[in-house]
Amino acid sequence: MEFLHNINPLYSLSGFAVGFLVGMTGVGGGSLMTPLLILLFNIHPATAVGTDLLFAASTKACGAAVHGAARTIDWRIVGRLAAGSIPSTALTILVLALLGIEGNTAGKLITQALAIALVITSVALIGRHYVIKYYSSRIGELSEAKTRNITIGMGALLGVLVSLSSVGAGAIGVTALVLLYPKLPIARIVGSDIAHAVPLTLLAGAGHWWLGSIDWALLLSLIVGSIPGILISSALIKHVPDVTLRYVLAGTLLLVAVRLLF
Repeated sequence: MEFLHNINPLYSLSGFAVGFLVGMTGVGGGSLMTPLLILLFNIHPATAVGTDLLFAASTKACGAAVHGAARTIDWRIVGRLAAGSIPSTALTILVLALLGIEGNTAGKLITQALAIALVITSVALIGRHYVIKYYSSRIGELSEAKTRNITIGMGALLGVLVSLSSVGAGAIGVTALVLLYPKLPIARIVGSDIAHAVPLTLLAGAGHWWLGSIDWALLLSLIVGSIPGILISSALIKHVPDVTLRYVLAGTLLLVAVRLLF
């Protein structure tokens, strides 16, 4: 029972709240947890991102297992995304190491990247249908070669965003895949995005571990709180309007982004 002494009730309560919202909206926890740790608990941006990455890796692994059992993962897409994200993740970690992970430069870079990722996520939340409609009418379906290359490029972009901010593997990734693979069922889109997020967040989290930006007591507290939050929200989700939740969450993310920048 020694590990119980390392659990902080406030962190666990935050984990519960974020887990509840993730279960309701499907938005990645990094969009909510990382800014919460930085703004509310005054945790260094690097520690907040690094800890949240390992937190995300554990939760995404459970989701990937469920989708794998349901055969709703397109491993071709996962491989293409990983071909871009793994090298870019490694490169981003090296850049952070050169900058000095605990220094002001790295902290500002992480905060700015987080704010940008939150803005993109909020746009993806409220404007996904409009973007898809515009894309379909103006661009249409791409060739196989272009789709492959853009998917790899998108993976590279996600690798940088996730390594710097722990945000990007949720709403941004799903929106991009819907545009690139319009004929694929949404369940396989989501399953593929989650499956790719596992090695991405694990590698980025391992990189932050190497850099020394992981708070293990914080990680444990978040996991303990998030599990019941996700379970409860999964049972209640059918009673709450999805559109309302998405607009409220998108507005919140925009306000947080402005707060991070100014």
